Amino acid sequence: MTPEALDLAALRPRLPSPLGAVEDERFTRRGLRLLLKRDDLIHPDLPGNKWRKLEPNLLAAAEAGHRALLTFGGAYSNHLRATAAAGRLLGFATVGVVRGDELAARPLNPSLARCVADGMRLHFVDRATYRRKSEPSVLRAVVTAAVDGLPVPRERVHVLPEGGSNSLAAQGCTALGRELRGAADVVGVACGTGGTLAGLAAGLAPGQRAVGFPVLRGGFLAGEIRALQLAAFGGPRGDWRLDERFHGGGYARTTPALDAFAADFEDRHGLPVERLYVAKALHGLTTLAEEGAFPPGSTVAAVITGRPGPDGAGGPGGERQSDSSSR
Repeated sequence: MTPEALDLAALRPRLPSPLGAVEDERFTRRGLRLLLKRDDLIHPDLPGNKWRKLEPNLLAAAEAGHRALLTFGGAYSNHLRATAAAGRLLGFATVGVVRGDELAARPLNPSLARCVADGMRLHFVDRATYRRKSEPSVLRAVVTAAVDGLPVPRERVHVLPEGGSNSLAAQGCTALGRELRGAADVVGVACGTGGTLAGLAAGLAPGQRAVGFPVLRGGFLAGEIRALQLAAFGGPRGDWRLDERFHGGGYARTTPALDAFAADFEDRHGLPVERLYVAKALHGLTTLAEEGAFPPGSTVAAVITGRPGPDGAGGPGGERQSDSSSR
């Protein structure tokens, strides 16, 4: 694969993604305007922040002459599905390292089945090893085992982190912030690994601020976002903060209250709401509005980063794990 052979324009991503106002009395009665930034409409196979994070990494892989992509995720990972689709569309071989070796003996869920249909090789590892994958010796061993037998030399395999968040991904997500310059005072987004928020905040104009709603428990994400901004931009960028109250119990968990909120939002606005990320961000922004966190006259934008996946994957009924390695 060479940069010349990688025709990203042929994918026809819808950029900038649509931005539109919706009438929601929970905001309007407080003098607020609500906008929805529809990143879920960027591409049917590579929606939302997945395209923004993958694009610069795909270019880097092609520049290095890599012919395969290897990445990591849980059993319902949107990132695995997007990477598999990118490989099919652009001619990369793909390998997904999946958390949970017990899953190897079970029928594939719709999310992993989609990955396989798009040509991805799945390599299942036990959860203890998966948690240690950032250790160099463990990473080397996992990658070596995962690519064994692949018709691509190990040195031609481009390794992407879990969730796709690295310095290149953060740089790619600055475009999201730039597209929102002058359009909103506050921008809210769900956070898994932090790459989208790191780039979004860096791309916003002075005077705008971003709020991230982590979908995992643990309070670790702020440090990871600062590290991503350091690697991507050389230091802190933009005005951002996290609100840790809306994770719903942890990754891939929902609550009856969150499901009810999401169903009500769907009824109000005719928008299918993905439960594990998007619902948490919308719930967070709505709660902050009701708490008076935004001055009257403010415009609040919610980034819709994805949509419900196949047969509920990425939505209600998804994987019920609170392990922070599920990102």
